[in-house]
Amino acid sequence: MTLQNEELDALWEHLWGLENRIHHGDPLELSGRMCALLRSAAPTVAVSSADAEAALTSAASATVLLFEIRRRIREGSNRINDALLRMYTLQASGDLDGARQQMLDVLAVEVVPLYREIAEGELAKLNGLS
Repeated sequence: MTLQNEELDALWEHLWGLENRIHHGDPLELSGRMCALLRSAAPTVAVSSADAEAALTSAASATVLLFEIRRRIREGSNRINDALLRMYTLQASGDLDGARQQMLDVLAVEVVPLYREIAEGELAKLNGLS
């Protein structure tokens, strides 16, 4: 199942709210709806369905899964945004190789499909400039 950007934004925003409530002391309730939410979120950050299912056996492990999903979103977002800023600066100065390297560095470590797609798209644009 591939989510559209608006759906993905809504899903990730919902997860952010859940994480925030947990950090403020509310426990995660492992309902059918919560399991469905975490199952749908897992592949958006490259968590396998097997790992997600294993985590949905208890509230404690589901909370760990939620935190891992949010960590991947947060770290990936920071990584791609920082790399894009560096890439644009390098591109503006005429250093296309340096700009390309920023996206290659992201692709070397990034697992979140959305952020990989962004890096690949920017790399294709840069390759079209040379």
